[in-house]
Amino acid sequence: MKINLIKAAFAGAVFFAGTCAFAIDAKTVVQQAHDVSKPQYTISRVQMDLINKSGAVEESRIITEYGKDINDLTSMVMIFNTPASVKDTRFLQIENKDKDDDKFIYLPTLKQTRRIAASEGTKSFMGTDATYDDMSSREVEEDNHEMVNENEEKNGYSCWVVKSTPKDEKSSQYMYRINWIDKNTNYPVYSEMYDKKGKLLKTLTLEKLEKKTGETGKVYDIPTQEYMKNVQTGHSTRLIILQLKLDSAVPESVFTQNFLNTGKIVK
Repeated sequence: MKINLIKAAFAGAVFFAGTCAFAIDAKTVVQQAHDVSKPQYTISRVQMDLINKSGAVEESRIITEYGKDINDLTSMVMIFNTPASVKDTRFLQIENKDKDDDKFIYLPTLKQTRRIAASEGTKSFMGTDATYDDMSSREVEEDNHEMVNENEEKNGYSCWVVKSTPKDEKSSQYMYRINWIDKNTNYPVYSEMYDKKGKLLKTLTLEKLEKKTGETGKVYDIPTQEYMKNVQTGHSTRLIILQLKLDSAVPESVFTQNFLNTGKIVK
């Protein structure tokens, strides 16, 4: 069950709620999320805005991202293009079956790639309001899922409201998460994440969802603008997809440490 910040740039929190005339339990809603159709490949150009508590953009970045979703396993690479302070920083995440994701980052100032250790999971990703763990994967069975409300309006959407609590509290940085899941578009339109003291820590708002057609003609619902806010600090991060190509194959060499080191695509 993918719980990424965005799928293009951060791979976004993904839940599914199909329209149904009968009552549906929360776990089924979440399990169906795992089976929702996703592009096999994505190539995107993303604007990332870091916003201070006064609401001013303190830094705006442009990122190129390559994504792959094959056999229910996702890999993604992010390349920071601007500004100069982060230019040529490259990040790779590879989802594994039945074990933690592999994460690597190339820092141009050091001219080397290093693995992100599990102990760094709660650290901020590149100064954003997402942590490395937010970028990672979480399986349906890792949480207990509770239906809070079967029909609640949120941001103009008709939603199921699902609370997800880790079965092993050590497996997550959050005590629990609550997601408002749109019944028609298959995505959460709003999410809340609570810290270990049970206080609201972050919110994630889906600001724009668009239908996009892939190279094969298949149509997908794609979140093209998302906003995460740390309500305890007032800092926030907005991601806007500027350009997007779906189902156009990406060479396997991109999803390797060698690509992080060189930045060169080998076809």
